[in-house]
Amino acid sequence: MQKDNIDNLFQKLEGSFDLEAPAYGHEQRFLQRLNAQQNVKILGTKNRTWWKPLSVAASIAILCTITFSIYNSQPSLEEQVAEISPEVSRTEFYFANLIEKQVNELKNESTPETKKIVDDTMVQLKKLETNYTKLEQDLINGGNSKLILSAMITNFQTRIDLLQDVLNTIESIKNLKNYDNAETTI
Repeated sequence: MQKDNIDNLFQKLEGSFDLEAPAYGHEQRFLQRLNAQQNVKILGTKNRTWWKPLSVAASIAILCTITFSIYNSQPSLEEQVAEISPEVSRTEFYFANLIEKQVNELKNESTPETKKIVDDTMVQLKKLETNYTKLEQDLINGGNSKLILSAMITNFQTRIDLLQDVLNTIESIKNLKNYDNAETTI
């Protein structure tokens, strides 16, 4: 029913539509009059077009940055080693957890009497870690993988043995101290 009313309306107005284009500058004159009534200044068309090229340039810059970061991200040394030999990464995880547990135990056992031993042990562990990093780099560079893997495992075992020996030494020092204290109090 409403469609019929609209159709009837257009049929009644059919010859009375204004099909002429407004004169050149009509829109600008209209906006000037409108803004004069509202005390608003007109921004020129030149001021409104600068944001388009700027937004395109910003978008291109962001895309370039993202693309560069994705393609240039180098995998870490551990990721490269895991790619070469997944067993190494699992073994490294096991040994690293064991060593970390013993290092924490060593730090907890540190006393004024054992401070020098603990500090020396930490220096030795740092050297062994540096050697292990060199072994990882050699493995990545394509050295004799069986020999390097054996050296890596030996490095971990050396660190564990070092920590165990130092913990035993600290335990002996504590026992001697307790024994000396027990004799002097009697």
